[in-house]
Amino acid sequence: MSRLRDLSLPTVALVLVAGVLTIQLAHGGWADQPLQPADPCAARTVTSQSDGIEGLTERLVLIGVDNAACILGVSREAFLLELAGPGNPTNAQIEALRQGLLEAVGEMKDDGTLPPASELVDEALDRADLNGLLEALIRAIPDSAVDAALKTDDVLTRAIEALDLRTLLANIEDQGELDSQVEAAVTQAVKDSLIDRVRDLL
Repeated sequence: MSRLRDLSLPTVALVLVAGVLTIQLAHGGWADQPLQPADPCAARTVTSQSDGIEGLTERLVLIGVDNAACILGVSREAFLLELAGPGNPTNAQIEALRQGLLEAVGEMKDDGTLPPASELVDEALDRADLNGLLEALIRAIPDSAVDAALKTDDVLTRAIEALDLRTLLANIEDQGELDSQVEAAVTQAVKDSLIDRVRDLL
């Protein structure tokens, strides 16, 4: 289970701040310069603790939040604390998060870390409530045909554009809400894309 499922966003923010402090101390911090949070605009390696759609979603969210913070000109830690604070999210925060997630899709495509759609099919079907015959027909489609008809970046973009980010951010205090909402949207997008295209493949 991903870290975003295990921790609330305020806790995630505190963990990130603690990580920055540790790095600063390890490199002789506290000397004469004030402690600075990590630059969200700087490229960094992001790995996932999970596999499949959950792992893909975890990495997407981590990169997307960095991108959103960069767009807003604040640190990642400050952005997370703002989202977890009282009050409704602003339009700027909503649009920054959506744009950040969309940019994350492009970055993952460019660095070759997006899995082919065929690797996501079985997991998506396991979660879908489909007619048994239709499910069997979809599972019988060769991976090469699935990958020709479905592109993972297109599926992710569709999922992000369909997300109700205002509702998602309004519930941000719920444990793992951001991650679970995005994962659910990605799963639904994969399922819908498969159903939409299966008639052309059969």
